[in-house]
Amino acid sequence: MDAEASPSRSISGHLRGALGACRSAWRHTARLALDIALPTLCVACREPVHGEGVCATCWAKLSFIAPPYCPRLGIPFVYDPGPDLLSMEAIANPPAYARARAAVRYDDVARTLVHALKYQDRTDLAPAMGRWMARAGRELLEGADALVPVPLHWRRGWSRRYNQSGALARVIERQSGVKVASEALRRVRPTQQQIGLSRPQRATNVQGAFKVAGHRQSDIQGRRVILIDDVLTSGATVDACARALLRAKAASVDVLVFARVVDTHKAPI
Repeated sequence: MDAEASPSRSISGHLRGALGACRSAWRHTARLALDIALPTLCVACREPVHGEGVCATCWAKLSFIAPPYCPRLGIPFVYDPGPDLLSMEAIANPPAYARARAAVRYDDVARTLVHALKYQDRTDLAPAMGRWMARAGRELLEGADALVPVPLHWRRGWSRRYNQSGALARVIERQSGVKVASEALRRVRPTQQQIGLSRPQRATNVQGAFKVAGHRQSDIQGRRVILIDDVLTSGATVDACARALLRAKAASVDVLVFARVVDTHKAPI
């Protein structure tokens, strides 16, 4: 029986392999045809581009954040003030979280990328943005236990169909191996858009808006957590999230974002 069945299994295996190769060739041909018919356009300048949505010219305009920067807030310094010196903002308004890092400054190109990912269903931008974030947050990720995306309220999540912070967190998970705890933190009440609000209004807007679900406490307690978001402006949202995570007994909370607003007029002390 075994001798008779062996040729049959061999033929079946060859057929499956040939079918798989045909499917792969078809997908490649279909993608090529689609690229020719509908070439990818740079999300910033709308010029045709190969790859992940940003042409070489616009990529060069992105202002990547690198040392020297404030060790607490990740705000870039114009000059190197020496080791462990904090920015004036970190001293005047220390946040609940331990450290924040961002991949780029929130300039025109970064704003276009963020808005395309958040409002225009451009989830194809998440892989590149997430990889840049993973590189910027390497020191945070080395000791982290969990990635927690800043959550949307369920009503906003329903209208958008996805959470851009969650999309970025999943890319960073693949890059770093640190697992995403996507359901650990919840936005328990809706908040108005932060755009146009002053710093005190932003803090009031998100006060008490986040909570760790009781049955997810074990995902947070004693763990080193990294909050993931797209943009850091005043820091009110991530600060409120960090306080909720610390109340749930997180060992520490850091913040990793794609872009942050930088006030170039503030200098280190």
